Amino acid sequence: MVEITREGETQLVVFMLEQEEFACDINNVCEILKMVRVTPLPRSIEFIEGVINLRGEVIPVIDLRKRFGIAKVERTSESRIIIIEVDSKMVGLIVDSVSEVARLSNNQIQDAPDQVAGEQTNLIMGVGKIEKRMLIILNIERILSDEEQHLLEEVSRAGREFVEQ
Repeated sequence: MVEITREGETQLVVFMLEQEEFACDINNVCEILKMVRVTPLPRSIEFIEGVINLRGEVIPVIDLRKRFGIAKVERTSESRIIIIEVDSKMVGLIVDSVSEVARLSNNQIQDAPDQVAGEQTNLIMGVGKIEKRMLIILNIERILSDEEQHLLEEVSRAGREFVEQ
């Protein structure tokens, strides 16, 4: 859930996928990494890129392009992994780039119109407006369904075993 600060503002981490600007609540973000080698796991969920070892902790990594059905492109020096916390679990999200931390007031955030959200309406918390820009604000807690979260836990377990070998 987007947390409103005392000043009636929300802080969002803004990132790019394709040519679209997305954002997530800064309170869900643990850190932002430059691209590192992701260890692929056999028989994993399609959009799970694999796992990384972050200071001794095995973290599953999701390719948001694959998750949202956006065409794959070559990663660049701007590509990033956003480490988020979902239900007390760390997950990495591969994005094209991270541009800024934006502060939006309550009146700059609106519910997502149905034509924007479509079938993925549960993934979108709202739409932020900054001058002529539109930010699609993701509901990080719903990036994965309950079933996918369970599968992700299995991937994390398998990843720890794979890395320990």
